[in-house]
Amino acid sequence: MKKSLIALAVLAAASGAAMAQSSVTLFGIVDTSVGYINKANAAGDSVYGLSTSGNATSRLGFRGTEDLGGGLKAGFWLEGEIFGDNGNANGFNFQRRSTISLMGNFGEVRLGRDLTPAYAKASSYDLFGQTGIGQFKGWTEYLTTYGIPGVTADTNNIRSSNMVAYYTPNFSGFTGGVSYGFDEQTVGKTGRYAGGYAAYDNGPLSVTLAYDQRNFGFTGGTGEHKIATLGASYNLDVAKLSAIVQQSKYDNDAGGSAKFNNYAIGASMPVGAGEFKLQYALYDQKAISSKAQQLSLGYVHNLSKRTAVYGTVA
Repeated sequence: MKKSLIALAVLAAASGAAMAQSSVTLFGIVDTSVGYINKANAAGDSVYGLSTSGNATSRLGFRGTEDLGGGLKAGFWLEGEIFGDNGNANGFNFQRRSTISLMGNFGEVRLGRDLTPAYAKASSYDLFGQTGIGQFKGWTEYLTTYGIPGVTADTNNIRSSNMVAYYTPNFSGFTGGVSYGFDEQTVGKTGRYAGGYAAYDNGPLSVTLAYDQRNFGFTGGTGEHKIATLGASYNLDVAKLSAIVQQSKYDNDAGGSAKFNNYAIGASMPVGAGEFKLQYALYDQKAISSKAQQLSLGYVHNLSKRTAVYGTVA
């Protein structure tokens, strides 16, 4: 049997003399907090202690760009999560983002592991930035609650590996992004991802419609996860209003399914060097007519451009 291997080299990062023509940035965030959770398990026990990423995700990364001329730029981005409470006992990696990209007047083409475009834009309407106990849980409620055996974390459609993504330039406030994540298998399509978004941002108004789906495998079969999200915000200067309407649906060939209608509405208000945030969320699991409500209140006080203290109750 004759095997053929065809490879297309899109971008490459070089060291040495090439670095002199590039800009490389080391960046990161360390976020550590003390927290308390009432009724942390089915027995009603409570837990308290140190935690990480209560207001912003702790991270460490490297990013860089090189001007190729003619309006073209090449870039790379390597980013991993760090843990202020235990130093990341599992070891540091670049699971948060590992991409190379080509940018120009046409927009941006990005290759590698990254946030999916649909999630990256639609989740921006969560006033708690998808971190800490106050965050909107629409993208994670099913996997974390029911723990489907054998399912990976990427099934929540937040990130995807082996992804090709395209982001449009800004057309008078209109932007969009589409992506496809390869399953890299000879048979089947477990791990395959596809999705995108369309958005309009003009002055105080922002509106986004996003949709994506992923084929996943689990112990006992395969399934599909589909998410449709509509998000919007309006900045009144004295306060910013934000809302999310979402449907998240799981189906599998073992005969199981789950559908959630999720909603969030909130407001943030700048006060001096700080900001108050109030958000209400409703998670409605249609299959068993079960509902959960979440009320989150937070305050962030900026001591400087880099340092802040915060408190959140949910």
